[in-house]
Amino acid sequence: MRIVCIGGGPAGLYFALLMKRLDPRHHITVVERNRPYDTFGWGVVFSDATMDTMRRWDADTADAIEQSFSHWDDIELRFKGRNIRSGGHGFVGIGRKRLLNILQARCEALGVELRFEQEVDSDLQFPDADLIIASDGINSKIRTVYAETFKPDIVVRPNRFIWLGTPRRFEAFTFDFQRTEHGWFQAHIYQFDEQTSTCIVECPEDVWRAHGLDTATQEESVAFCERLFSETLNGSPLLSNARHQRGSAWLNFQRVVCEQWWLRNANGSHVVLLGDAVHTAHFAIGSGTKLALEDAVELVRQFQRLGDQPQHIPEVLSAFQEARRIETLRIQNAAWNAMEWFEVCGARYCDQLEPEQFMYSLLTRSQRISHENLRVRDREWLEGYERWFAARAQVASVERTPPMFTPYTVRSVTLKNRVMVSPMAQYSAVDGVAGEFHLVHLGARALGGAALVMAEMTCPSPDARITPGCPGLWNDRQEAAWRRIVNWVHDHTDARMALQLGHSGAKGSTRRGWDGTDLPLPEGGNEPNWPLVSASPQAYLPGVSAMAREITRAEMTRVRDEFAASTHRAIAAGFDWVELHCAHGYLLSSFISPLTNQRTDEYGGSLANRLRYPLEVFTLMRSIWPQHLPMSVRISAHDWVEGGITPADAVEIARAFADAGADLIDCSSGQVSKRERPTYGRMFQTPFADRIRQEAGIDTIAVGAISEADHVNSIIAAGRADLCAVARPHLANPAWTLTEAARIGYTAVAWPPPYERGKPQLEAGFARAAAVVTPSSIDGFDAKKDK
Repeated sequence: MRIVCIGGGPAGLYFALLMKRLDPRHHITVVERNRPYDTFGWGVVFSDATMDTMRRWDADTADAIEQSFSHWDDIELRFKGRNIRSGGHGFVGIGRKRLLNILQARCEALGVELRFEQEVDSDLQFPDADLIIASDGINSKIRTVYAETFKPDIVVRPNRFIWLGTPRRFEAFTFDFQRTEHGWFQAHIYQFDEQTSTCIVECPEDVWRAHGLDTATQEESVAFCERLFSETLNGSPLLSNARHQRGSAWLNFQRVVCEQWWLRNANGSHVVLLGDAVHTAHFAIGSGTKLALEDAVELVRQFQRLGDQPQHIPEVLSAFQEARRIETLRIQNAAWNAMEWFEVCGARYCDQLEPEQFMYSLLTRSQRISHENLRVRDREWLEGYERWFAARAQVASVERTPPMFTPYTVRSVTLKNRVMVSPMAQYSAVDGVAGEFHLVHLGARALGGAALVMAEMTCPSPDARITPGCPGLWNDRQEAAWRRIVNWVHDHTDARMALQLGHSGAKGSTRRGWDGTDLPLPEGGNEPNWPLVSASPQAYLPGVSAMAREITRAEMTRVRDEFAASTHRAIAAGFDWVELHCAHGYLLSSFISPLTNQRTDEYGGSLANRLRYPLEVFTLMRSIWPQHLPMSVRISAHDWVEGGITPADAVEIARAFADAGADLIDCSSGQVSKRERPTYGRMFQTPFADRIRQEAGIDTIAVGAISEADHVNSIIAAGRADLCAVARPHLANPAWTLTEAARIGYTAVAWPPPYERGKPQLEAGFARAAAVVTPSSIDGFDAKKDK
């Protein structure tokens, strides 16, 4: 085949040499605009695992790189006058220029033609090529020409950064945070050869402008950074090699994701994007070079598998895109989390967190490195952190206590750990009365080790129910039924009981979940539909759900008073905690979201107006509910629909409820509109709890795809939330908390006396299983090596 690689970066060069090794008869040309020894940036970082891959594909290249790289295991944080170090992280650093020279030399040795100082404006310049590799970087001209086909999604991020070097060796990957009169700067520093380290300085746009760096020359910017990080640099200068760059030396990172990766051009040549041209990964996890090299490996692997002749190219490129899409999205998602952490750390974490917790948050910023993975990497550091965290939570034991098993106190209520059973609809009440099923269901979960068991959404009136099977608290029978359950839990367990009160609004009068979620009750059935009200007229399922009419002021007063009456009954029933449901498109949520509130009175329009009625209900409930007992509010922190509630709005919503006396915000999202497009993943809603906790200054409950002790420990230890609400795993296993304690080897947790004989067996079983697990199987990647 005749192959042309446009762009002589790591992706193009490595693909060229691997393809030439696959079959020396291929005629391969790499065309590069710069001179052989020109490059921008300083060192690049990738993992030991990437080196292992390179060694399998071309040992000569790997050996040459290995002779030139710097390897280290430690991460060091310099923050608020403290230096904290953690080991076992496994990085490889090499100068970008040195890496390119190694790849260039290997290409030449194999017979790849290298052309330098040649501009390429169009892939059509190579009419004889069977395959064109567009590895022309983040500002790819080829991607731009075919934007309608490749469909790139390019997001310019808000932080500014400058890529510098320094003639000083750093033994650890060093993060240095410095506060100025205008805000925080951070430096990412890592060694890449025997004499030199990269130093990337980053800050928010407003801080950058406040210091006048938007008008500073390159020399002035370098001098500013030298002064700011002088203690860490210890007299060493900072250097720039961006001498050809126009305008400011400070850049904005661009996140690139392409929907399509390849096409056939007008000449009949196939064109495929590689490396930064098709996807970028933020330097916060240093995987851009890793992605580029692994792109090259996968493309060659597909040619090896399917055939390296021109007729196989379409099949190969399709297989390549499919194989790489998931992996690159995984890396990009981790990079996105890490990038966002650095973008907001000044406003969200630097002032709020102590150095120990800041270090933990830094290490787990991508949500790819978990609590137990940190134990594999550096047991001594993590267990020291666990002791520090436990001491802050006033744990008296000298034994290590995982963060999820530290107590939490709010008002007069102390929870024994940080796990709560999330309120989950069971659709099993009769006439709103919680019966035997609820006693067994809630009682079993209270026995299962969770500190707080929250009953499903309970309604203050018959027409507030979601389904005929939903429980209520509007009459004496219902109150007595709840009192029986609460008393049983208090008598037989050390768990606390919480009640969630809510009104279904436009989402009411539907069938039980197993009969058809959100579908109206069948006409002519034994259970007739009831009229629906909402903030504004709407049908939750257009064309399916009944139309809810706009609730009147008189009805709002009635509903408010019904919530108040149910609050009095909750006190009489003995609940320890009450939560008001203002999420998921139910009545109070419908006032908050602009998607469902189009009112023109004082309850519509601005966010403050839309919050007016939910706050009215909450304030009345708070005045009734005992002051020594806590109240929480569940909100939808993101509608996942353009024009709906955003995480920034959620901070303001949380502040308003905090000012009204709320103790915690239960941070869920979505279910307001069927047009929603959530981004799912493990702990996918935790960032909302994190942001609200740091910016609104109120404790939070994290909920959503939290399914392991590792998740809970990571969330609590990093200060992203104060409690974790676990839902579906508790449906599968009432004793989820006790099971997870045994799984992670924490034996100090107490079991109910009748069940104690099962505890040693469960713990021994997990211990045997853990003994055969290798570090590389933890979290899906090499715990010691993969960055």
